[in-house]
Amino acid sequence: MRVPRLVGLMAVDAREAARTRGLFLSAPDRPDLHLAVVDYVVRQYPQPGAEVPRDSMVYVWFDLGPGEGGGGVHEPRVPRPPRGGLRRELDEPGDSSMVLSDRWNRRSLSSP
Repeated sequence: MRVPRLVGLMAVDAREAARTRGLFLSAPDRPDLHLAVVDYVVRQYPQPGAEVPRDSMVYVWFDLGPGEGGGGVHEPRVPRPPRGGLRRELDEPGDSSMVLSDRWNRRSLSSP
């Protein structure tokens, strides 16, 4: 029997996909797997397509481990920045001109 692709599925759908193929699901990072509903599977073992005997255990994870990403949603910025032209070089953090402009901004915001 081949292991289905569970990555990207919600917990409830991953459980159902495993059950219909005669596989058991376990989540080392989620002891309450039976209560998880809308969490998304981010990793699985064995990999999709691997041959395993019926009634085998498939492990799924819902959280990325440390150093494995988790950078959030990567959507394109809308509207996109204009193409071409010179690009302004940003000041280094802690630059004196930046500090002065911060003080000026605070004063202008606090004055009536």
